[in-house]
Amino acid sequence: MKKNFARAFWHLFRGYWSSEHKWRARGLLAFVIGLNFASVYLLVRINSWYNEFYNALQAYQAGSFWPLVGEFTALAFLYIIIAVYAIYLRQMLQIKWRTWMTERYLSGWMKHQVYYRLQVLGSDTDNPDQRISEDINQFVTLTLQLLLGFLKQLTTLAAFGVVLWNLSGALTVPIGSHEFTIYGYMFWFSFLYSVAGTFCAHLVGRRLIGLNFDQQRFEADFRFNMMRVRENSESVAFYRGEPAEDVGFKERFARVIQNYWLLMRRTKLLNFYVNGYGQLAIIVPLVLAAPRYFGGAMQLGGLMQTVSAFGRVQDALSYFVDSYDTIAQLAAVIRRLASFTEHMERAQSLTDGVARERGGKDALALSGLDVALPDGRRLMRDCTLTLPAGSRVLVTGVSGSGKSTLLRTLAGIWPYGSGRVTLPEGSRILFLPQRPYLPLGTLRQALAYPQTAAAAGSQQAMEAALHDVGLGQLASRLDQTDDWSRILSLGEQQRLAFARVLLVRPQWVFLDEATSALDEPREQEMYDLLRERLPGLSIVSVGHRSTLFAQHDEELHLAGDGSWDVRAIAAVADA
Repeated sequence: MKKNFARAFWHLFRGYWSSEHKWRARGLLAFVIGLNFASVYLLVRINSWYNEFYNALQAYQAGSFWPLVGEFTALAFLYIIIAVYAIYLRQMLQIKWRTWMTERYLSGWMKHQVYYRLQVLGSDTDNPDQRISEDINQFVTLTLQLLLGFLKQLTTLAAFGVVLWNLSGALTVPIGSHEFTIYGYMFWFSFLYSVAGTFCAHLVGRRLIGLNFDQQRFEADFRFNMMRVRENSESVAFYRGEPAEDVGFKERFARVIQNYWLLMRRTKLLNFYVNGYGQLAIIVPLVLAAPRYFGGAMQLGGLMQTVSAFGRVQDALSYFVDSYDTIAQLAAVIRRLASFTEHMERAQSLTDGVARERGGKDALALSGLDVALPDGRRLMRDCTLTLPAGSRVLVTGVSGSGKSTLLRTLAGIWPYGSGRVTLPEGSRILFLPQRPYLPLGTLRQALAYPQTAAAAGSQQAMEAALHDVGLGQLASRLDQTDDWSRILSLGEQQRLAFARVLLVRPQWVFLDEATSALDEPREQEMYDLLRERLPGLSIVSVGHRSTLFAQHDEELHLAGDGSWDVRAIAAVADA
């Protein structure tokens, strides 16, 4: 388990530091570390200042008071400047690292339709958006915080450990007739105290790792459920589904609160321990140094310097005690990101066995094509046919027979199949799903999709396309930004998708029940429009309506058991 965790952390950590930005990143990190070292040096100087200052106070040396105050002011000013820029440059490094990781994860998530394949695979990765937006940010922030904190405390331990060793002197412990001398006894006591404290902190706080992981998951589920209602508000309102949704909200929120109570209780125990541990560390150096002070072997300045040095050493050795909650959060983040990365890599490596190529003929050719479900059941077996340019084919079959899955296979997004698909050389191909996707932004961007607004055509071409599909009233709103998937009805969205076809002007278009929300006269208008404006267009449609037969020349019928057959529409009508 520990090896897997270390491997997962290293896999997430190493990418940026070995990327094309590695030298710039390493240089910035080295500079930040150097600033932290400089701040430790100044702390050592301030610690020495304690000795001089309090000795001057004890000796009533008024002449030394203001020069020492001036020295402290200069040291404090330098320390403040270094501390501020150490944090500022660390945040700069954090932004650069987060940007690199986010771009990599976004690219991996979008590449080869991984975002879609994760759903097809039934992956248990919940809320990929949160993994990319929040978890990457937390990973970068917490890693830099802990790494730089550890290096600073390690330097502090080395510097103040020497100071404390020298200030401690030797402690003689009589045991029976023998005496044992312990050199640097305060350093050794601090070391043992911190080791025991770290071990106990782990025992008290180790459950926080799992609780933090669950808390993020429950919070994301609760937020996603509300987002689903917002996206489907009209359907919920028609169903009067408020009571059912309210129950769902309360169930998910109850998990959030229940886990948070567990997190609170465990954090309370850890805080009791950490605060008790810290308060005890305040009085301990005074008790240990008191015999030498009252014995005259140490002046007030030496006592204050010893207490300060002991505190610094104690802080350094207690780093993991003080940072345990942060470490628990980082462990939970690494666990989520590692799981997400693993599922993405699995989705990227998934091959469907279908060979896709561009052929020399202006035709769509299927050779020995098999289409299956994830459980292995075949929806189409050994399909071999050729559809020449200008074909108008209607794919039919009962619900669940694999009509939409066939289109997904032709599009290259369905990973379960085998055989060969030869696409026309140089032809533009466009797929229209039943529910068109309308991106956030202006109507112009929604109409141009999947092209950019600049590449989709002129203002006149866009306005003409809207008029052609019966959406002329929207022509004046092309530059209006809104949630168009909410404003437009499903029928209007489907007509907008046909306007996209007019702008893209493909040679082949695949329609997956793309007119299901249109009435029959409007459906005929859309097909007539394609025939009129794009006379050479090849059409492959999936649908259930009998009126679609009049718009096509051939029928590809899927039986659902793997068998299929192709026949002319005229033969179907005669039968």
